[in-house]
Amino acid sequence: MHAYRTHHCGQLRKSDVGETVRLSGWVHRKRDHGGLLFVDLRDHHGLTQLVVEPEMAFFAEVERIRQESVIRVEGAVVARDADVVNPNLPTGEIEIRITSFEILSEADELPLPVFGEPDYPEDIRMTHRYLDLRRETLHKNIMLRSAVIREIRRGMEEKGFTDFQTPILTASSPEGARDFLVPSRLHPGKFYALPQAPQIFKQLIMVSGFDRYYQIAPCFRDEDARADRSAGEFYQLDLEMSFVERADVFDAVGPVTRDTFAAFAGDRPVTDYPFPLIPFDEAMLKYGTDKPDLRCPIEMQVVSDHFRGSGFKVFASILEADPRHEIRAIPAPGGGSRAFCDRMNNWAQKQGLPGMGYMIFDESEVKGPLAKNIGPERSEAVRAQLGMKAGDAAFFLAGKPEEFLPVAAKARVLIGEEMKLTDKDRFDLCWIVDFPMYEWDEERKKVEFGHNPFSMPQGGLEALEAASSDEDKLAIKAFQYDLVCNGYELGSGAIRNHRPDIMYKAFEIAGYGKDVVEDQFGGMLNAFRYGAPPHGGCALGLERIVMLLADQENIREVTMFPMNQQAEDLLLGAPATASPEQLKEIHIRLAPPITEKKA
Repeated sequence: MHAYRTHHCGQLRKSDVGETVRLSGWVHRKRDHGGLLFVDLRDHHGLTQLVVEPEMAFFAEVERIRQESVIRVEGAVVARDADVVNPNLPTGEIEIRITSFEILSEADELPLPVFGEPDYPEDIRMTHRYLDLRRETLHKNIMLRSAVIREIRRGMEEKGFTDFQTPILTASSPEGARDFLVPSRLHPGKFYALPQAPQIFKQLIMVSGFDRYYQIAPCFRDEDARADRSAGEFYQLDLEMSFVERADVFDAVGPVTRDTFAAFAGDRPVTDYPFPLIPFDEAMLKYGTDKPDLRCPIEMQVVSDHFRGSGFKVFASILEADPRHEIRAIPAPGGGSRAFCDRMNNWAQKQGLPGMGYMIFDESEVKGPLAKNIGPERSEAVRAQLGMKAGDAAFFLAGKPEEFLPVAAKARVLIGEEMKLTDKDRFDLCWIVDFPMYEWDEERKKVEFGHNPFSMPQGGLEALEAASSDEDKLAIKAFQYDLVCNGYELGSGAIRNHRPDIMYKAFEIAGYGKDVVEDQFGGMLNAFRYGAPPHGGCALGLERIVMLLADQENIREVTMFPMNQQAEDLLLGAPATASPEQLKEIHIRLAPPITEKKA
């Protein structure tokens, strides 16, 4: 017989009744039922119920053993009585009447419970993550993560992609976040950077003559944590393809994404492939965001003309003040009650806006302060444009769209939830396409890259050379795209700029001279000078995919050993101070931040 177990704790069934078995695992729960002692024994695979009879010599030892102690038992498999069968447990038809008991490792008093799923303070959970991971939900999430990776790998291999590994110690590259720097012992005063993404390397793989690359890649970014973003490090499905257009990338990664979601979605519907393609401008118009939650059917509309020169002077004057100002309407089917409208208005004020005007649509008239001020004819025109029926409402925001759209996007989702219009039990995927190549930097009063500077501009060099004014430059679109699901950006990508002449011009428009491009991206440019194939790809955030599939709202719930929101590893104590000897080896002298003295 094996030293520790003949079976695991999720394996035994009614067909095993009569066998003598050996099991090892953790004491999950104990119950005393009239002299008989019941113990749920847990391992990675599941639970098995043990029964200890009072006459056993080790009864008192089992009685005092703490939960989460590790034990080894032997005993006979017996069938449970019909009235105590547990249909929710795979081993629920049997139990083990144990004849031998041994403590392999005794547990101290627990700092947090493992049985059940209580909401416990995060600092305790992170400090004792090894206990946290024993809890059923978190253990299940981590196993789901592993299964998702396996499914993604299978799909990518079937699509003809090859798994290559790229360097971890590399050069600093602007990817939109701060680098983690690693000092060099052999080269005093110089630093490596941990890769924010394998962006340059995967493009160089294409230049090197490989056709389809993928990797479950670790990425490192020194940025603040959010519920949907890890602090410090994360993993992504990274891929690149040669001799492709945008549709080829979509046809490669789209079906893999769809099949991965479908494999773990249960009975929740998943968008069929091909996914909808929504231009960036259309997404911002209808949904107020480039990460739309398509489960909510509400679409915003521009209704400026109905208020231009109207009796509602606030909106009319806003429109007159700047031709870029707009009035947007958010329909609220079924929201035509004064209480709901007032509640939404108060909510908008808490979001930092003066409020949201509203109209309530009746069978015969349109009610509310806005309708009263602009009159019945204009109000009915608003009703007709929005397709509103009796019992509906609409909310209105005015000004620069970029200033009110973040709140408008949240309001749209909130209204959908409040009115029960949003189907939560589904996964709606789409591609957001045609991102602007450039954006306006209000602080520096200049044109700057909107997203990845390595994207190919639509129209190529000709489009860049034809852009003489700032307006022309801001109108240029890039072959840049994002994959979005249920309001989350799963990933982004682009058809890359593989020609040095186009790259020089693209950076020149953003205010970077040829010398800067050579200095920052000389390695890539040199590679492009020796024949670079047209190529493109994307990267999808692994944790976000698993987070959605696991019905979690925090990415730390699907990460085995995450840092906390302050980017601290409470389990092992990172970041930590370095010893003088370590600092001397890497030629570092510390300059602690200067703190102001208190008066």
